Amino acid sequence: PICTLPIPLPMHEHSAFELCCMKRICYGCKMAAVKRGIDDCPFCRTAYPCGDAESLAMVQARVAKKDPDAINFLGEKYYHGLIGLQKDVRKAVALWEE
Repeated sequence: PICTLPIPLPMHEHSAFELCCMKRICYGCKMAAVKRGIDDCPFCRTAYPCGDAESLAMVQARVAKKDPDAINFLGEKYYHGLIGLQKDVRKAVALWEE
């Protein structure tokens, strides 16, 4: 149940970013999926990660496939030191330059 309607700005207040497929899904579509009994990602049907290690593994799998959204996402996480990663600005810049 993906609506394909434009997500209003600011996007982070009206949608969620899915790590499994690197897609932004509006909250309306997420709610519709839950009402239909879909507890996984509404876009790719992958189960949600259970912790930082599983989230990082999902992102790294997408980076290995040269997904530009995943590379940018991982760079941001290195830059800010999130999802269990140590803050490493050099690594973040190296990822962004790929």
